[in-house]
Amino acid sequence: MSDLFKKAISLGLGLTVVSKEKIEKTVDDLVKRGELAPGESKALVERLLERGDEEQGQFKRVIQEQVKRVLQEAGVASESDVTSLEQRVAVLEKKLAELGHSLQLQPDESPAPLEVPPPLKGNEIE
Repeated sequence: MSDLFKKAISLGLGLTVVSKEKIEKTVDDLVKRGELAPGESKALVERLLERGDEEQGQFKRVIQEQVKRVLQEAGVASESDVTSLEQRVAVLEKKLAELGHSLQLQPDESPAPLEVPPPLKGNEIE
C-alpha cells in the first residue's frame, strides 16, 4: 500500500513539473503576442505555480485520507496499535521471565505443558 501511495504522490509531482513548463510556455506565448506585458509574466507564472502547489497539497491530503480510510476498512493495525501491542508484549515477557526465575524446578520435575487454544476463525472474539 505504501508503494501505491508513493506512486500517486510521484504522479502528482510529475504533473506539477509538466504544468510548470506548460505555464511558462503559455505565458511566453502571451507575451510574444502582446496580450501580456513582459513585467507581468513573472508574477503570473508565480501566481499560477502557487495555485498548483495549493492544489497539489489538497491532492496529497485527499490521497492520505483515502488511504487511511481503506486501511481502516481493511482492518490493518495502525502504528499506534502496533506500538501499544509491542509494549504489552514487553511487559508480559518481563513478567514471564520473573516467573521463570521465581519457580525453581527440581531436577526430576518438568513444567506442565501449556494448553494452546485453537486458532480463532474470522471475526471471533476470545
